[in-house]
Amino acid sequence: MAKKVVATLKKEGGVSYAKVIRAVKSDKTGAYTFKEEMVPSTAVQDTLKK
Repeated sequence: MAKKVVATLKKEGGVSYAKVIRAVKSDKTGAYTFKEEMVPSTAVQDTLKK
């Protein structure tokens, strides 16, 4: 059976985290891949601007 991965986004040290998932197009094949990052909630907008 496959295992389910569960992300915990609870407060650690007073900082809450958010999971950011972006689609990135490959230059080689033209296919899209997904990049996942765990960032502090205050830095989500800065991460998406990159």
